[in-house]
Amino acid sequence: MPVTAISAPGRAFVRLHEGNPLTCYLDARKIPTIGTGFTMGSKSCRRELARIGITKLIPGKTRITAAQSDAILDAVMASEFVPAVAANSPSDRTQYQLDAAASACFNLGVGAMKWKWADLWRAGKLKAASDYLASHYNTAGGQKLAGLVRRRKEEALLFSTGIYTGVSAVLPEGAPRTASDAKPAGQDPVVREAQELLTAAGLNPGAIDGWMGEKTKAAVIAYQQAHPHLVADGIIGPATLAQLRRDGSAAREALTKAGSSGAGTAAAAWAAGLPWGWIAAGSVVIALAYVAYRNRDVIARRFNTWRGKTVEV
Repeated sequence: MPVTAISAPGRAFVRLHEGNPLTCYLDARKIPTIGTGFTMGSKSCRRELARIGITKLIPGKTRITAAQSDAILDAVMASEFVPAVAANSPSDRTQYQLDAAASACFNLGVGAMKWKWADLWRAGKLKAASDYLASHYNTAGGQKLAGLVRRRKEEALLFSTGIYTGVSAVLPEGAPRTASDAKPAGQDPVVREAQELLTAAGLNPGAIDGWMGEKTKAAVIAYQQAHPHLVADGIIGPATLAQLRRDGSAAREALTKAGSSGAGTAAAAWAAGLPWGWIAAGSVVIALAYVAYRNRDVIARRFNTWRGKTVEV
């Protein structure tokens, strides 16, 4: 009989990659998220959240329990994501192929079963399907994200070999990073990224070495304390990592917009014989205002934190 349900290791695989924050947060795309990647963008997630009285996800406020998160994950997998895989894949699919595809769909949406990698799977070209999955669908907001790169590779490895442990000994991105006394043999790319972002935010996590030591933990706590919607536990989890990325993205966007807008406008004004200095300055102000509007929640949070006021995000 064809495989039609996700396995226990398959559910664990999804959870390890998504994480399981029980308080709502904004992900890297500014989408309110809770539990194992639950958002209001999924019909089944909306339905299951409504069953427990949640009709709106409010970052820093909406909370669920671990048991509720487990129940929601099982329900949405059974009602939306696994059926999409089963309906759009060969009947001779293996358990690990279904599990890998369910993980990809949970992250990318059920439409992923209509994309090229799935076309290759249906055509019986299993290696080509695995290779394509491993090297595509790893961007967000036009940028390639290290976490998505690793996830696609691990899903492809699962799809082709049945290995659930990932492409390396490194923890999946969704797994929380806690401080350790002993420095590991290899670098954790998630910890390294967090250290770089903490340094850019003016905090000192110590050496940028991918080790979650006590100094990095202290920097994480300081960052979390400045963001009241985060739990100040010194753990790098999905919510903290998403906020670090959003802060870093806002800063980069401000520099990019201001620089490109000012230089381009100045050149055009100079060529036209206009007072290019004032025009360039004006264009920079407009560009920064645009960036400020797009990231107004980040700015409001920082201003309110400085005033000692509870921050709404």
